[in-house]
Order: sequence, then C-alpha cells, then structure tokens
Amino acid sequence: MSEVKAVVFLADGFEEVEAVTPIDFLRRAGIEVTVAGVGTTEPTGARGISIRADVPAEDVTRLPDAVVLPGGMPGAVNLSESDTVRNLTVKVHDAGGLVASLCAAPAVALGTFGLLEGRRFTCYPGFEEKVTSGTFLEDRVVRDGNLITSRGPGTAAEFAIELVRYLKGDSEANALHKGTIQK
Repeated sequence: MSEVKAVVFLADGFEEVEAVTPIDFLRRAGIEVTVAGVGTTEPTGARGISIRADVPAEDVTRLPDAVVLPGGMPGAVNLSESDTVRNLTVKVHDAGGLVASLCAAPAVALGTFGLLEGRRFTCYPGFEEKVTSGTFLEDRVVRDGNLITSRGPGTAAEFAIELVRYLKGDSEANALHKGTIQK
C-alpha cells in the first residue's frame, strides 16, 4: 500500500493549536504531511507564531488523500479567498478523499466552497449562522462520510485522532490516542 498523503493549508491568521496538532498527530501516524503556505511560505498565526511551510500552496500539484483546513481568524477567511485552496479541496472531496476542517474554517471556507450542502458538520460556536446549507451539530467532532469537522482549539487532538482513524484505521488511531495520553 502506498503512503498516505495529506496537505495542511496555512494562511496568515491560522489558529496555531489547530494547525500544529493535526500536523504532529498525522506525522506520528506515519502519514506524509505537506504544509502548504497560502500567500506566503512563512504564515503567521493568530497568536503571532510563524511556521515555515514546506511549499507554497500553488506548488501542490498531486492530489493528496486528505486536505486539512485549520481555523483561526483571519486565517479561515484567507483560506476561503484562495482559488488554490478552493480548487484542491473541491478536487479532493469530489475524488472521495478526506476533507477536514475545524473552528471557523468549516463555515467560512467549506461553506463558501459549497461542501457542506446536505452534510452534517460542526464549527466554532456562532459560525454556523454563516452556513445556509448543511446540518449543524454541537458535537466536538463530526464525521460525515469523507468530511470531518471540529469545534476549535480544545478539540484539536480529538479531531486529529479522528483523521488518523479515517486514514489509517482504528488500530493506529487507538495507539495514537494512548501514546499521547488522551482522555
């Protein structure tokens, strides 16, 4: 079996916990993660922490198995305004790959991309009001087929473990859960 590949998009204003936790947990699970910078190769998070991207978002040419869109403001807006992010996210979704997003990004980006229509999702409290289609749930993590969404920084570990469960199975997810001392 070929190695599982994921792209995590980071734009200025991303929520640091929501970016680093999935990157870290996916890599711990042996998933090849590419951090793609949107508009810059060194995006700065909402709390002033900068992360050096592996590549500019425009350089992602192969369709990954998964895309991850962290929230944060104005990071989620910056993701939603990127044609590169939109195009790759929709292509991954349409190919049956995993589309994962948390905090403001499900409503602000995925909703704008039309990917929540007829789907169950969650997001940071209050942002569900921006979504005109889809079914909002208050669960901490919601999995609906190839769509995984989550609420915010406090749910980042649960979210990341669910990504691993989807991409690598229960055994790998359970080992990661135990190894990172999750509740």
